[in-house]
Amino acid sequence: MSFFRAVAAGLLGAALLSGAAHADALADILKAKVIKVAVPQDFAPFGSAGPDLKPQGFDVDMANYIAAELGVKAEIIAVTSANRIPYLQTKKADLVISSLGKNAEREKVIDFSDAYAPFFSGVFGAKDVAVAKMEDLAGKTIGATRGAIEEQEITKAAPKDTTIKRFEDNNATIAAFVSGQVDLIATGNTVAAAITEKNPSRPATTKFIMNNSPCYVGLNKEEPALKAKVNEIIAKAKADGTLNKFSEKWLKNPLPAGF
Repeated sequence: MSFFRAVAAGLLGAALLSGAAHADALADILKAKVIKVAVPQDFAPFGSAGPDLKPQGFDVDMANYIAAELGVKAEIIAVTSANRIPYLQTKKADLVISSLGKNAEREKVIDFSDAYAPFFSGVFGAKDVAVAKMEDLAGKTIGATRGAIEEQEITKAAPKDTTIKRFEDNNATIAAFVSGQVDLIATGNTVAAAITEKNPSRPATTKFIMNNSPCYVGLNKEEPALKAKVNEIIAKAKADGTLNKFSEKWLKNPLPAGF
């Protein structure tokens, strides 16, 4: 009899472990009426402390939007680049919305939603400069930070008659654009957003993208219901213009064509 009891106990334990392994995160979130979202604490405009010391940024707005669509409260957890994935893996967060790029190494340990925000390096410039692709830089002058990936890409791919003015750091590159020394710069979209935020009379508008690495929501593997729901919410936000509003608010440019 003890043998059968041992077998029964073993089967029950296996069932419980199996149930735990296949717990439904979406159901748990809806039951608790709270979704825990890890957001960046020091990477404006995606996430940083506002004047009132509360988290603000594109990722914070996205976290609150997802929570609202789920009908639950968002519990915002400020994280760094180093600890954002561990917070997800240890269930301290249900989602990571932290300017997270997708690569093969990360895909081994976590899952990703569809893209929700643009993150790229490209060419930006004054509104009246007609540039839409690399070839259009012919005969034009463009500023770039020496040694930056954008400067390397422009050096490699721009037409030979493009004048590249190289500056020693980002601040010098920004100053050159703001002062009108150059009408075009090669930089990241977050830098362009900062320029426009501080100098709205001379916005750095997107001309074209060179290297694209959009942001995705990170979630644990084996959570198909949660992933499907997050993707449904992202699709709705894209269709109804919410994502574009977030982009114009925080990145100072509309979503890139085809996003």
